[in-house]
Amino acid sequence: MNEIFVPAVVPADPEANATDLLVDRLAATPDAPLFALPTADGGWADVSTAEFHRQVVALAKGLIAAGIQPGDKIGFICRTRYEWTLIDFATWFAGAVLVPVYETSAPAQIAYTLTDSGATALIVESAEHFARFDEVRAELPQVSKVWQLGLGDLDKLVAGGTAVTDEEVETRRTAAKGSDLATLIYTSGSTGTPKGCILTHSNFVELCRNAAVSMKEVVAPGSSTLLFITTAHVFARFIAILGVHAGVKVGHQADTKQLLPALGSFKPSFLLAVPRVFEKVYNSAEQKAAAGGKDKIFHKAADVAIAHSKALDAGHVPFGLKLQFALFDKLVYGKLREAMGGNVTYAVSGSAPLGSRLGHFFRSLGVQILEGYGLTETTAPATVNVVSKFKIGTVGTPLPGVGIRIADDGEVLVKGIDVFAGYWNKPEETAAVFTDDWFHTGDLGALDEEGYLTITGRKKEIIVTAGGKNVAPAALEDPIRANPIVGQVVVVGDQKPFISALITLDPEMLPVWLANNGESAELSLAQAAQNPKVIAEVQRAVDLANTKVSRAESIRKFQILGTEFTEDSGHLTPKMSIKRAVITKDFASEIEALYAGAPITQGISVTG
Repeated sequence: MNEIFVPAVVPADPEANATDLLVDRLAATPDAPLFALPTADGGWADVSTAEFHRQVVALAKGLIAAGIQPGDKIGFICRTRYEWTLIDFATWFAGAVLVPVYETSAPAQIAYTLTDSGATALIVESAEHFARFDEVRAELPQVSKVWQLGLGDLDKLVAGGTAVTDEEVETRRTAAKGSDLATLIYTSGSTGTPKGCILTHSNFVELCRNAAVSMKEVVAPGSSTLLFITTAHVFARFIAILGVHAGVKVGHQADTKQLLPALGSFKPSFLLAVPRVFEKVYNSAEQKAAAGGKDKIFHKAADVAIAHSKALDAGHVPFGLKLQFALFDKLVYGKLREAMGGNVTYAVSGSAPLGSRLGHFFRSLGVQILEGYGLTETTAPATVNVVSKFKIGTVGTPLPGVGIRIADDGEVLVKGIDVFAGYWNKPEETAAVFTDDWFHTGDLGALDEEGYLTITGRKKEIIVTAGGKNVAPAALEDPIRANPIVGQVVVVGDQKPFISALITLDPEMLPVWLANNGESAELSLAQAAQNPKVIAEVQRAVDLANTKVSRAESIRKFQILGTEFTEDSGHLTPKMSIKRAVITKDFASEIEALYAGAPITQGISVTG
């Protein structure tokens, strides 16, 4: 199969805009909890739909009274918290447009986004965010209004808007039509200069209404989720808006170090996460078991979980496997479920491949991970595994109203209700990514006979060795990155005689692993990169990845770096994707050393 289109299940309404999602929810369940706020005693206080709507209208009045005009663009720098969605809807109710700026953005990046978008106002969360803006304020004379959450400026806005009438807000709220601009979300810049994606009201309205039907088990009445990935990214932003439409109770926890306690108290029914989160849950449990001398039990439990899930797919679970599964459910699986709050039944995963092993493992824990695929340009999801149509190892089938086509060169094309209207102020770049309304994603993939999509790599990232072999880096990088001590992996080898890799260590998992393996947990990253046991463990991960590809595609050498790739270093995007071009430039000498004859302690593969 090279093309599939799934018709929409909800009739399109070109007159509707994103505010109608809240208005409809208010009419349906005014007293039901829509959000929950953390309390001082570690609990949560519910915010009803009616209360959220009241706060949205009051803040919209404040923005109007402060001089925000219809169509004005407001920049927003803030971590994941309740105010994100409050400000999002208040901006729409005031007839304006929100422009997210990643909370980790450098001053120059803030200046670029605000200048390119034409933002005339800015809301920041903290003094630290304001300081970064202030560094480039002289370059941004058009930004005439700046508000800071930490100074209580939202309350001041609300207090200043009491004279604005409900009629004025309603006029502003209903002015936008489906085809109008709802938000500008800038790409992360992993492949070049960030581009502003024009997402329309219809993108959100039609996608939310159709996705809610397709994912009805996940966003059913009474469901809840704890958001912790950045809401400035389209993935969490879409889920937050979908939650308003479907009546999902949403909590927030921006500090991932506090995530486990928050999960324990909030007890969500589903999670939204990137694969790295699930890898860390698994790896942490594995290392905790090893520290207690129970690593063999854990590995056996993991093998049984995976075998059990595969047996479910095959349609028959042997009696002996059922007994083993029941035993480990009490010893291992139940404890992991409790660590995630005890109520998690589903998880939605995106931004990178999860891997079938983790998919099977978590499914046997009772957590069905629904992998999906999408980009900023597709308002987040284009395809997703749904509860009733689920296949581990794929990113699912198209959502209703969305089509997928595989081009002759393997590129994935998308068409439908979720596809953006183009790049802001970049008509040539926009024209370059469309063919007859089909958006060229730049990703490579395949559709099976049932319409499930599998992503195999990025078109621009394909490495061609000196011998002419085409290599997709993700096929090697993803399995290596699953190792507990590995942070990031960058496969190299374009026009080189063989494939190599740069590998960083995970600073969180490394001390635990070192202690479990009889080494000092105090080793620095640079010291650990030279440690024989660490090198051997990374070698094991590389060898395992090499079993999944042909010899010509396998990694022959690798370099463990004594540093890490971070967003602050400029090597990762805000969603933790590697900036391949930046890394290969900054570490050019290390790459050349791999081909000039690296010492054996830096990882000459045993398969080489």
